[in-house]
Amino acid sequence: MKYGTFITKQRGEAIAADVRAAEKAGFESAWIAEHLIMPVNQTSAYPYSSDGRFLVPPDAPFHDPLLTLAYVAALTTKIRLATGIFVVPLRNAFATAKAIATLDQLSQGRVIFGVGIGWLREEFAAVGMKFEDRALRTREYLELMFELWSKSDPFYKGRTVSTAGMKFMPKTIQQPHPPIVFGGTSEPALKRTVRLGDGWYGIAHSLDEARTQITELREFARAAGRTRPIEITMSLRTGKPLSADDVRRMAEMGVDRTLAGLPIRALEDAELERFRAEIMDKV
Repeated sequence: MKYGTFITKQRGEAIAADVRAAEKAGFESAWIAEHLIMPVNQTSAYPYSSDGRFLVPPDAPFHDPLLTLAYVAALTTKIRLATGIFVVPLRNAFATAKAIATLDQLSQGRVIFGVGIGWLREEFAAVGMKFEDRALRTREYLELMFELWSKSDPFYKGRTVSTAGMKFMPKTIQQPHPPIVFGGTSEPALKRTVRLGDGWYGIAHSLDEARTQITELREFARAAGRTRPIEITMSLRTGKPLSADDVRRMAEMGVDRTLAGLPIRALEDAELERFRAEIMDKV
């Protein structure tokens, strides 16, 4: 089992301390959530809570994920740097491709690109991006990025984005591209994972829910004829601290990585030591 934690602090020195401590403790990856802007009055339903409300108030701070990970890259040597989850259709595809390639270069190939199509309609409206075609744009933006990151003469022609006769540098260190991890638990999200992803990021509120999600993912993979394995990352949110038994049972289900803490609250020093002693050293 691999273990990831979250970047949640505001101040640079606190972020540095948290990620260095996680790296020293043996965590494999550090993940960061993101939003560009948040509505005061939310009408869109958050898909990972029972009442549809988001986890935090609209004035909760969200750092730019790629700038934060670049900062962390300079302060660490081993821990992988993951977006969890980056809303691909909110931004220009070329700008995102450039930022990810740069981050992969600066970190010496430690990027995990966790991606999703987004759920917050108000956020799309605020930044002037269409909400209705976000799934199509996510697919085409990623296909374009694959070309930009790996081909000397990238060519792509889609309905929403295209390129030809242009050069793009730098390329990513990880070839043909950094691992693409799709977030989401809906049927379309699982099918996107099977079609385009290297991994999947699931959120479950019980072990039974996690098992159901993983079973559905594997059924879609079989139906699509996919033989390449899908790395499974699970954020188990039961409302109680993660236990060694939880991790063992997830491992039995085929989970490859578990995320400790929440996108709004990373493990504090005492919790980090407890997690290492009670879980990482025993499972």
